[in-house]
This record gives sequence, C-alpha cells and structure tokens, in this order.
Amino acid sequence: MKKVKREDEGVHLRRKISLLPAVSLIIGTVVGSGIFITPKGVLMNSGSAGVSLLVWALCGILSMFGALCFAELGTSFTKSGGQYTYLRETLGPLPAFLRLWVTFLFTRPASASYVSLAFARYLVEPFFTPCAAPSVLIKLVSIVAVTLVVAVNCWSVTLASRTQVTLAFTKMFALVLVVVPGVMMLVKGKTQVLLDGFEFDSVTLDKLPLAFYNGLFAYGGWTQLNTVREEIINPNRNIPLAIILSMVTVMVFYLLVNVAYYTVMTPAELLMSDAVAMTFANRVFPGLAIIIPVLVALSCYGTLNGTFFGSPRTLFVGAREGHWPSIFSMIHIRRHTPLAALLLQYPVVVLMLIDGEIYQLLTYSSFAGWFFIALTTLGMLIHRYRFPQHPRPFKVPIVIALIFTAVCFFIVGLSMYSDPWNTGKSCALTLTGVPVYYLIVRSFRLPKRLKSIFDCCSMHLQILLEVVQQEIQTY
Repeated sequence: MKKVKREDEGVHLRRKISLLPAVSLIIGTVVGSGIFITPKGVLMNSGSAGVSLLVWALCGILSMFGALCFAELGTSFTKSGGQYTYLRETLGPLPAFLRLWVTFLFTRPASASYVSLAFARYLVEPFFTPCAAPSVLIKLVSIVAVTLVVAVNCWSVTLASRTQVTLAFTKMFALVLVVVPGVMMLVKGKTQVLLDGFEFDSVTLDKLPLAFYNGLFAYGGWTQLNTVREEIINPNRNIPLAIILSMVTVMVFYLLVNVAYYTVMTPAELLMSDAVAMTFANRVFPGLAIIIPVLVALSCYGTLNGTFFGSPRTLFVGAREGHWPSIFSMIHIRRHTPLAALLLQYPVVVLMLIDGEIYQLLTYSSFAGWFFIALTTLGMLIHRYRFPQHPRPFKVPIVIALIFTAVCFFIVGLSMYSDPWNTGKSCALTLTGVPVYYLIVRSFRLPKRLKSIFDCCSMHLQILLEVVQQEIQTY
C-alpha cells in the first residue's frame, strides 16, 4: 500500500510564526528609515510643528484603518499571498495578476533597493565624515546586505523570524533613545514650540497632500503579515491581535518621537537638517552620536528582512495558482522555504542597485501601491455584499472600510492631478501586464519544441535547487 506521509514529514510551509514574530514582522517592516528622515518632509509641507503632529496622527489612524481591513481579509481567506490572493478571490484573476506583475516588475525590488541603500549609507557615512562616502562603496555594502538577507531567508524560516524579532527590539530601542530625552525636556517645561505650533495660516492645500505622502511612507509595510498567512499559528486570533498591537505601538512611538524632535530642535533647525536623527543625537548624546546611525542602519536592515520574508510568498502563491512558472511554487525539501521565489527577486534588486535608477521607480510604485490597496479593500466590500454568509472571524466596521477605501482612491486621484507624468508612466507599466496575461498566462501555448526546452530547464533547475511541490495543503 502507498504510504501516506504524516503532516510533520511532508514538504510544505510549516506554521512557525507565533504572535511575537507576527508583531515583530509588522513593526520590523514599518519602522525603517522613514521616521528618522521623513519628519522634515512632513513639517516642510504642513507649515507648522502642531499641524505636522496632526498629520502624523491622521496618517497613523488611516494606516490603522487599512491594517484592520487587512485583518478581516487575513481571517476571511486562508491562503497566503496578501493582496494577490484577495484580489483574485474578490475581483478576479486579471487584477490579481496585475498586482503580481507590478510587485515583481518594479515595486518590491525598488523598495528593497532603496532600503538597502539607506542601510549602507547610515552604516558607511560616519567613517567618512565630514566627506561624502564613495557611492561605489555604498552600493557594494547594499549588495552584501541584500545577499545576507536572502541567504538567511533561504536557510530557515525560524532563523529569519528570530532575526526579525531581534531587529524589531533594536528598532524599539532606537525609538526609546529618542523619546526619553524628549519626555525629560517636556517635564522640564520646554513646551514653547508645541504651544505655538498650531499655525493654520501657513497651511496650503497644494502642499498638504505631500505632507501626508511623507507620513504614510513612514507607516508603510503593514500589509506584510498577510503574505505569510499559511505560516501563522492560530491565524484567526494572531493576525488581528498582531496588527492591532503593532500599529498602536508604532503610532504612539511615532508621535512621541516627533514631539521629542520639537523639544530639542526648533522647526527651522529641523528643516535645515537632512538627517533629523543625526542632528538630534548630536544635541542630546554628543559623545555617543555614532550609536544613532548604527541603530538606523539596523532599522533599515529589519525592513529589508521583512520585505524578503513576505514578498516571495506572494510569488509562491501566484505560481501555485498558475500565474507564474510552477518552479516558483516549489519548496526546498529540507529547509521548507520557498527557495526559488526568494532567489528570483535577488538578481532584480542587485541590477537596480547597480543601475541606480531607484528613486524614479519609487515614485512610480507609490501610485501603483495605493491603487492596488484601494482595489483590495473595494474588493472586500464587494465580497461582503455578494457573500454575506462567508465566514469572517474578524469583521471590521463597515464605516472604517468605506472611509479607508475612499481616502485611498482620493490619494490616487490626487497623485494623477499633481504629478500626471510619473503617474502616467506608472499606469503604463502596470498595463503592460494585460497583454502578458491574455497572451501567455490565460492561454499558455508554446510550440512543442519550445515547450520541451522549457520543461527540461525547469526539471534541471528543480534538481539543482532541490525543490518540490508542497505535498500537504496548508490552506
């Protein structure tokens, strides 16, 4: 008789992510270089210290609304893959494929490249002060950082998860180092900047959206937990709990960090600084200022690790659903990691780092990112209407979902109005996936000769990487 493999023997993605690693994945991905860089952009476009704090609070609330919508989606649908899975289940295969296409064409590689460059810059530049660090050295350190992250994630899910937990605590330590001196200054009565900060006369409607863009960038990354849904222990409990705990923590610390900045620096001094955290450290910890760039670098590294931990799972699920070559839906026979999906993203990121055209792609990806988030929550609302009896262990209030979806579409429309050139390019790059879907994915037909070559290459690649299809269904 054919031997039936037990669950602990079969090749599949194990459920190894408990509540603490889940919280760490969100915090570790959200808290990167943004909170140490973007306060200048928020203040510049909001006009005053008080209004900038209001922007930070509203960005946190909006991000919390979106995260709660994703908590409902993560408990309603049992597959990993995040937005790809939810779009496929609610709006159909074409929007899901376009999300997959955009993600691995430019959004995720561009984001990973940007974060790795920020990591390298904060790590290297203190050794060259007051001169600028060589750009070649920064790129080399970035490539080394990406290589290490990919190696850890290919080696073990447990190791990658523990790395994320460690880096998340490091990030929180960095934030505490900023918050504590700020609170001490407040206790001593240094509140003049905050009391005089609410000057609404300096607010202009053409710049205010840019302030929100900067704030929302710092909060970005709260969708990552949903990409690993099949690997979370007790997901119906841990997904909503992890999202609520992590987002409340991030929002509170972000507000306290900005208050701390204003107790040590005036708004004019903050605007003159290109690295707010460094200026703060030089004022508060003159003898230990080197610690801050190291902690910021580690924060960036945590975001990079979270990106490579979650994003390949989207590709893995897309390949499993037939929207990508099947080799990328295979798992390493001993490591139980989606090895092929992890390795695919690596050369794309390295090429972007070498080429250097990352910032323009980030501009493109901001539009695509918010557009597909808006589509995802719209799909959730449509699915609620069409299938009211579908099990939803966690259900977000309809008002929150409607507000978040409307604001997302408003952000998308505003970007089309304020920057039509880059937005148009982003639309064009996204729409290149339509002919690919209809000509290749939907009706996959290759000449017999090409098909045999394709199958032969896939077989040899499978043997080389030691990967097979998952043997046990995990959803």
